[in-house]
Amino acid sequence: MQGVVKTITVKREGRRWYVIFSCDRVPAKPLPPTNRLVGIDVGITTFIATSDGAFIDNPRYGKAGADALAEAKRVLARKERGSNNRKAARETVANRYRKMANQRRDFHHKVARHLVTHHDIISIEDLRIHNLTASASGTVEEPGTNVAQKAGLNKAILDAGWGQFRSILTGKAEEAGRRLIVVNPRYTSQTCLRCRHVQGGNRVGTVFRCLACGYTAHADTVGACNVLGAGLALLAAPEQSDVA
Repeated sequence: MQGVVKTITVKREGRRWYVIFSCDRVPAKPLPPTNRLVGIDVGITTFIATSDGAFIDNPRYGKAGADALAEAKRVLARKERGSNNRKAARETVANRYRKMANQRRDFHHKVARHLVTHHDIISIEDLRIHNLTASASGTVEEPGTNVAQKAGLNKAILDAGWGQFRSILTGKAEEAGRRLIVVNPRYTSQTCLRCRHVQGGNRVGTVFRCLACGYTAHADTVGACNVLGAGLALLAAPEQSDVA
């Protein structure tokens, strides 16, 4: 145990118990400088696009395990309440959820470790996950539109786990002595890298084509480059930035 223990949390998941220690003043383990910097744009189909043109696919563990989870839930629904068989079926459902969560967490740790190992400065978007996953159902008086589509999008966003990834990345960057910069994501996918023209029509799907100068590139790469540019601008004015 390193640092000073601030809180201790005990939790149970199925038959497993966990003790979680939250520590302050944990010694840093600085990594050697790489003289490299990167901006990252997160998404659903592509989990991460970087400013240097790399892409990391989204494994979608929730979608991949959906059939097995649904079958486990159907088995649970058929079991008699209070029976040992129902307890076993409930444990199976919990195991399905736990497996998906563990796979997603492991993926996030590996991606974050790669970014931190190979870059001195990392710039990311300050995404408001709660707002992005708000329901589109509306009210009885003013019902929403495209409710089913929005529900599917919300599910995909939560399956990607952007919030957990950012938390893990923040911790690893701090431990390694790297600089993590959080920027406003507004217009990052609509701004031309060449002429700086901003227009919603510049992006169509995964293609960015500037309506002013004709510049064309992959939309996610353009977004990541703009995120990096915004991060460097904030780095030059640290009093306005959220820099780790």
